[in-house]
Formats: sequence, C-alpha cells, structure tokens
Amino acid sequence: MKPKTIGVIVGSLRKGAYSRWLAQSLYEIAPASLSLREIEIGALPHYNQDLETTSPPEAWTHFRQQVMGSEGLLFVTPEYNRSMPGALKNALDVGSRPWGQSAWSGKPAAVISISPGALGGMAANHHLRQVMYAVNLSAMTYPEAYLHSAGALFDLDGKLTNQDTRAFLLQFLQTFSEWTDKFSGSK
Repeated sequence: MKPKTIGVIVGSLRKGAYSRWLAQSLYEIAPASLSLREIEIGALPHYNQDLETTSPPEAWTHFRQQVMGSEGLLFVTPEYNRSMPGALKNALDVGSRPWGQSAWSGKPAAVISISPGALGGMAANHHLRQVMYAVNLSAMTYPEAYLHSAGALFDLDGKLTNQDTRAFLLQFLQTFSEWTDKFSGSK
C-alpha cells in the first residue's frame, strides 16, 4: 500500500527550535504508512485580502498547492504567550482563503506541541485546535501530544534521545495514520 503524503507544518521559524528538532525526528520515527514532508511557512507574506487578486503572491499559491496535495496535515508547534506563533496563524489564514476555496477543508490533521515548560505547550495546542476547526480541518482528538521539558528530550545536535518520547510519538503517528484512513477510504 502506498504511504499517505502528510504535510508537516512547523510553527517556529528558528532553525534550532525544539519544534523543528521534533519535526525532524518524526521523519525517522514515522511508520511506513506515512510519508512526511515539510510545508514551509517562513516565506509567506502576511495575509492581506487586498493581495487576493487573480495573481496572489506566488508564495501563497505554492503553499496552498502543497496543502491541497497533502492527504493529511501534522502541526508541530511551540507555545508563544499561551498561543501559537504568529507565523503559524498567518499560514492558517493564507490556506483558508480565498473564501470558499480553503486548502484545509475536510483534511485530517493532528497537533503536537512542545515546550521547555511543564505543560508542554498545552495552551498553544488548544488554541491551534480552535482555529483548525474554524477552517474545517478534522483534528484527531486522541491521543493528545503535549511534550514538556523539551530541553531534556534532545542532545546538543537536536537528536531526540528520550526513548519514552520516541515510543509515544511512534504510537501517536500510528494512530494518526489510522485517523487519515477514515478520510481516504483506506483500510
């Protein structure tokens, strides 16, 4: 069976961000049923409806095509001020427009939040889910993934070294693969 193409959207733009390290680890951990590929958000101009013409910014068009070409979306986000990063919210806005042509609509999705703090980015995770529902993404409800104490999970080169976290993430991705099956008709 052909693996499902899953777009991975990392909320942080920083190269050395825990969320970016985590996303890179997911490529190694993912089961064979998923083919993960990053959909970059750093070059997206801020959403401005005035630019939504017959020739919108090329970065918007390319981003929307990548989202539409994905069979599911996996969001990996840090928490900024009890919410998701602004770049991630902008990406959600860009993908949801023009009105009636949302690239997100009906796609299965999941969220993993990560933070150095004790709550693992729980507020960002839930805020992101609120927006996901508004743009008609079908968020996987369980298991939830809030990774806390991020600094203790990786080595200095950004490699995920915590074996319990690796095992949890494999189980999370296997469940997400099953979740995406419900939308593709695969069994």
